[in-house]
Amino acid sequence: MIVKPFEQIVAEHGPMVLRVCRAVLGPADAEDAWSETFLAALKAYPGLPADANVQAWLVTIAHRKAVDVTRAQARGPVPVGEIPDRPGHADTRDGDLWEALARLPDKQRAAVAYHYLAGLPYREIAEITGGSTDAARRAAADGIKALRATYPLEGAHS
Repeated sequence: MIVKPFEQIVAEHGPMVLRVCRAVLGPADAEDAWSETFLAALKAYPGLPADANVQAWLVTIAHRKAVDVTRAQARGPVPVGEIPDRPGHADTRDGDLWEALARLPDKQRAAVAYHYLAGLPYREIAEITGGSTDAARRAAADGIKALRATYPLEGAHS
């Protein structure tokens, strides 16, 4: 089996990993988590088995980086006062989507991101998040149900 150059792995899976990072962490921390994911992946890539599911492997790394960011934020100082808007690449609709995702419980947000943005099967989501396949399926279903109730859809009837 021919091993792909790492640059090709980044080109093929980079956009998906960034979408997952944005969905799990929000736009402010997504790019740093994306960078950390691919730095870690670059170090580990030479030892990756030829038959490995590269997409699931990258989502697993991104999940761990997201956990690291969440833990670091919990230990960090609590911001006060008003913070100016940070320029970003997302449009207003992306901001609305992030706000809707941010209201989901962590397990639901992760399950929605990993299944619907990364395309991972529930079995692999369960391995990443440390639960059962049924729990991953339920978390994703509950998350989508909550999003449908709270996120404004284009062309939705009023």
